[in-house]
Amino acid sequence: MMADVTALALVALLLPAVSFLILAVVVPLRRLGRPAAYVSLLCAGGALAAAALAWRGAAERSRLVWDWIPAEAGPLATIGVLVDHDSTSMLLLVALVAFLVQLYSIGYLSDELPYALGRYYTYQSLFAFSMMALVLAPNFVQLFIAWELVGLSSYLLIGFWYHKPAAARAAVKAFWTTKLGDVGLLIGIVMLWRHTGTFDLTELQAMVNSGTVAAAGLSVMTFCIYLGAVGKSAQFPLHIWLPDAMEGPTPVSALIHAATMVTAGVYLLHRTSWLFALTPEVLAIVVWIGALTALLAAVLACVQDDIKRVLAYSTVSQLGYMMAAIGAGFSAAGFFHLLTHGLFKALLFLGAGAVIHAVGSNDLSRMGGLVKRMPQTAVLFIIGSLALAGIPFFGGFLSKEDVLGTVWEGGHVVPFAILMLVAFLTAFYMFRVVFLAFFGAEALVAHAHAAAASSADHASAHGAGHGPGSHGSDGHAAGGHGIPHDPPAVMRLPLWILAVLSTMTGAYVTVSGPELFLGHLEHEPTSPAWLMPAAVAVAGAGIALAWLTYQRAVLDAERLASSMGVLRTAALAKFWMDDAFEAVYYRVFLGFSRMVGWLDRYIVDGVLNVVSEWTVVGGDKLRAMQTGRAQDYVVAVGAGLLAMLIWIGWGR
Repeated sequence: MMADVTALALVALLLPAVSFLILAVVVPLRRLGRPAAYVSLLCAGGALAAAALAWRGAAERSRLVWDWIPAEAGPLATIGVLVDHDSTSMLLLVALVAFLVQLYSIGYLSDELPYALGRYYTYQSLFAFSMMALVLAPNFVQLFIAWELVGLSSYLLIGFWYHKPAAARAAVKAFWTTKLGDVGLLIGIVMLWRHTGTFDLTELQAMVNSGTVAAAGLSVMTFCIYLGAVGKSAQFPLHIWLPDAMEGPTPVSALIHAATMVTAGVYLLHRTSWLFALTPEVLAIVVWIGALTALLAAVLACVQDDIKRVLAYSTVSQLGYMMAAIGAGFSAAGFFHLLTHGLFKALLFLGAGAVIHAVGSNDLSRMGGLVKRMPQTAVLFIIGSLALAGIPFFGGFLSKEDVLGTVWEGGHVVPFAILMLVAFLTAFYMFRVVFLAFFGAEALVAHAHAAAASSADHASAHGAGHGPGSHGSDGHAAGGHGIPHDPPAVMRLPLWILAVLSTMTGAYVTVSGPELFLGHLEHEPTSPAWLMPAAVAVAGAGIALAWLTYQRAVLDAERLASSMGVLRTAALAKFWMDDAFEAVYYRVFLGFSRMVGWLDRYIVDGVLNVVSEWTVVGGDKLRAMQTGRAQDYVVAVGAGLLAMLIWIGWGR
C-alpha cells in the first residue's frame, strides 16, 4: 500500500514536469495559446487526482528514492519523494490551487495574445513541478534545488507583463530579496552536513531522536536555515518584496503569494521542527519576528487603497502568525493555519481578480455598490473574509485559535497580545475592503464604468489592449467589459470550489478538530477557556468598527485615519523599510561596486598593463640578439662556454 502511495506522489510530481517539457520544447504548440493551456490544465488535473489519492493513503512515512551523488561511504544525496501525512497534505494543497488557478486563468487572461498565454502556462507548469519537488524532497540537496527553481518560476510569473517597468522591477526585487535569505539557507545546509555527515531528512531526524547530534554550533545552523524561510515567507525585514509582487497577474498572486511559494518557509521550519527544538534560543527569535511581522503587515494593510496590496500585506501578516506558532514550539499549529489559509486566501485573491476583471482597476475608490452588480462575487469574497477574520465555522477559525493558544501556552505573553491585536486589525481591514468594494456608494460603480469605457476606447485605438501601457493597474486589459458583472463560468467555478472547501473544512474542523489535516496529534495546546470567546469578540469588534466607519458612516473615516497621527504617516511610507533597503543598495552595495571597479581599472589593470609593457620592451631588446649571422652565434656560444668554465674554475 505504501508503495502505491509513493508512486502516486511521484506521478503528481512528474505530470507538471511533463507539461513543462512539452510546452518548452514544442514551440508551435506553445504559441497557439489555448491548446497549450489545455495541455497544462490536463496535467494539473492528473496531478491533483494523484495527490488526492496519495493524501488519502498516507498513513505512515515512506520513501521512494534513487542514488544521485555517489561517494565512497554511500550516496551523498538521493533524489525521489518522501511521503507522509504532512507532505501529502501540502502536496494536495499545491495541486488543488495550481489546478484551480490554471482553470481560472483561461478566463482572466482571455485578452492575452496566444504566444503570451502559452508562455504563461509554461511558467505555471514549471512552478507547479518546482513546488511539488520541494514539498516531497527527501533531503536538503533536492529541497534546495527545488527551492531555487521556485524562486526562478516566481520571477518569471511576477514579471509576466515584462513590458511594464513596475512588473519588471517587482520581479527583480522579489528575486534578489529572497536570494538574501537563500544564501543563509545554503550556508546552514552545508554547515549541518559538515556537522552530521548527511543531507537526508530521515537520517537527520533519527540522529536527533537518538541524541547523537552535538549541540555545539547548532544554533548558528538552524538560524541560517531560518534565514531562508525569512526570505521566502516574507518575514521582517525581508517582507518588502511581496507587496510589489502584486504587479503580476492576479491568478499568479493566488498561486504563489497565498497558498504555495510564500508558505515554503513555514513548511521548511515545520518539516525540520525536530531540529529547531534543539535550539530554543532560535525559536524565541522566530516567535518574536513572527509576531512583529504580523503586526507590521496588518497596520500596513489598513492604509492600502489597492485591493491586491491589502491581500498581499494580509498574507505577510498571516505568515507571521504561522511563524509565531512554530517559534512557540508547536509547529503543527502553524502548519494547520498554513493549510486553511491557503484555501481562503486563494479564494480572496481570485475574488479580487474577478472584481478587477469587471471594473478595470485595483483601486478601492473606483469600486462600490458591486454587491448589486456582482452578487456571487460578493458572497464568495465575504466568505473568504469571514474565514480570514477567524469567525466560527469558517476556514480560519480553529487554526487561528490554535496559533493563539500555542503562543499563550508557550509563555510568550507579549507576542500573544500582539497577535490578538492583529486579529482585530485583520477583521477591520478585510471588512473595510468588503464595505468599500461591495457596499459603497452607487456613484462609485458609475465612475468605474465610465473609466472602464474610456479605457476600452483607448485600448481599441491602440491595438486591442495588448500594447505596453494599455493595461490596467493589474496589467489586465481594462476595457470592453461593460457594466461590472460576475465573471464567466470558467472563473466562477474555481471561486465556488474554494468557497465550499473553506466553509466545509471550517465547519468540520470546528466540530471534529484538526485531525482532518494533521492526522493524530501527539500534543495539542491547552488553550484557556476564555481564549475562544475572546478571539471571536476581537474579530467581531474589528468587523463592527469597519461597519460603523465605512458602511454606516457613524465614524468619519478621514478623522479616524487622522487620529492615528505619526503611525499613519509611517504606515503610508511603509515604515521607510523600502527607503532603508534602497539606501543600503545605493550607498553600500553600489558604493562598494564602484570602489571595486576603481581598483580593477586602476590597480589590477594598471599592474597588468605595466607588466605587459615591460614584457614588450624586453622582447624588443632581446629580439636584437637574433641577427641571423652564424658567426655571431658561434661567438656567443664561445663566450658563454668561456664564462661557464671561468665560473666553474672560480668555484673550486
